[in-house]
Amino acid sequence: MSEDGTARVVLYGRQGCHLCDDARALVTELAAEAGAGWREVDVDEVGGATLEEYGELVPVVEVDGVRQGYWRISADRVRRALASGPREP
Repeated sequence: MSEDGTARVVLYGRQGCHLCDDARALVTELAAEAGAGWREVDVDEVGGATLEEYGELVPVVEVDGVRQGYWRISADRVRRALASGPREP
């Protein structure tokens, strides 16, 4: 997991969520394959607009700021997004 803000992959989740556990394992594997950083955001801990936006959808996975899926995450979709390389600003 990346702690320095260079994460290409962001997993929005919460504690006690079995789908989040599955997504965490998937993101860990796919990010390692791609050599990409990732971070996790606990929507309950952050609260506010993040909880409002993602609370009912967790887990949510974004790559380079683009949502790749929620609830059950597609490995193929995340892998393709990682293979396409980071978006230019």
